[in-house]
Amino acid sequence: MLRWKLVAGIPALILTLAGCSESSKPTNTLAIESPFETGILKVATRNGSTTYYLDRHENPVGPEYSLVMDYAEARDWQVEWTMLDSTSAVLDALEAGTTHLAAAGLTHLLSRSDRFTRGPAHTEITEQLVCHRNSDPLPRKPEDLPGTDIVVTAGSSYVATLTALAEQHDGIEFREDADRTTEVILSDVAARTVGCAVADSNIVQVMRRHFPHLEVAMNLTEGRNLGWYLPAGAQALASDTREWMNSTAGNEALGNMESRYYAYIGDFDFVDLRALNRSIDAKLPRYIDEFRAAELKTGMPADLLAALAYQESHWEPTARSPTGVRGIMMLTQNTARSLGVTNRLDAKAAIDAGARYLADRHRRLPDTIPEPDRTFLALASYNIGRGHLLDARQLARDLGKNPDSWDDMAQVLPLKADKRYYPSTRYGYARGYEPVHYVQRIRNYRDVIQPAFQ
Repeated sequence: MLRWKLVAGIPALILTLAGCSESSKPTNTLAIESPFETGILKVATRNGSTTYYLDRHENPVGPEYSLVMDYAEARDWQVEWTMLDSTSAVLDALEAGTTHLAAAGLTHLLSRSDRFTRGPAHTEITEQLVCHRNSDPLPRKPEDLPGTDIVVTAGSSYVATLTALAEQHDGIEFREDADRTTEVILSDVAARTVGCAVADSNIVQVMRRHFPHLEVAMNLTEGRNLGWYLPAGAQALASDTREWMNSTAGNEALGNMESRYYAYIGDFDFVDLRALNRSIDAKLPRYIDEFRAAELKTGMPADLLAALAYQESHWEPTARSPTGVRGIMMLTQNTARSLGVTNRLDAKAAIDAGARYLADRHRRLPDTIPEPDRTFLALASYNIGRGHLLDARQLARDLGKNPDSWDDMAQVLPLKADKRYYPSTRYGYARGYEPVHYVQRIRNYRDVIQPAFQ
């Protein structure tokens, strides 16, 4: 059975630059024994939605995590993960020869060809300029960029891209931010505190689920590859990773990764009042009695449960996500089992279980938290997991905020995606902006749904 082990380190967020060309023949710099000899693959990465993070059930997930684990399983190796706080730290670990593999959303660039051995590519991206959709005017070509407020993560490949554009077009300026990651900067663009940002297209794809006002103004590059890197001279292991990635098993792993983390995002339905009103007429009558019965059993308001179910599945009892959650309340198999549900597609059983699970999240919060804050925090726990919520509550205390106030927690939760804060938390990185928008959408849905329960 494949095992994983988390090695001490400092978590961080997503993706910047690295690269290597196989035209050079670096000497072997490995300072550790090969996994071919030990059966242990040492992997350096960073926390992020396109790399490695803990989900709401505190299980490790992420595109890089999934691919590495599939590769190691194919070789019957254990994996030791080292979490580092920056791309430069990941590259330093490679240069020191203390890790076998860097899997951290790294762009393949020729500028690193004299330092590292390039492994296989797994994702093609373009670098995109992202602005708020209501920006007037939106810059649509490089000639429009002079005068545009642009912020990028310091040390990223985006710096090189914009520097090259600035050499071609007078007046292009940008700011590098050493503290905020690309995800956090994009959330600032959505909040209109930053004009525009540059991000890889896979990051943009993920972020637009939660910030629908983000708009791609233009592509700044042609397609580029993200992939793995190995220390200089690690030719044998590099060849083995490429062989696996190009094999039938590797292609299947790539397809599973794409399906689980990216493919479904384009179909994500944001707050669409017309669609909701149609569903209230066509779908809600089938389940309204079940929501009312669940309220009598658990104390959770029926209209709140209906709004939660709409957020999770749009009241589709056979709904299924690529991550394996299913049914009208989108329960994981483990959660359903713990609640005594044998068939997650049974809407009656699923609604009852989802209500009991939310009630449990609510019950575990201190009685001193006033309503509706306690309910909002319970919803956030349903979404992000109790561990991450407890982290955020402690972080609120550390920052002089009120952990019992939803308004304060809505400011603190996104810091779980900010490398200035989450390394000090027990459960590390989380997409902390997601539960904030999750709760807001449920509140919006509930306002529209409420009359149907009167």
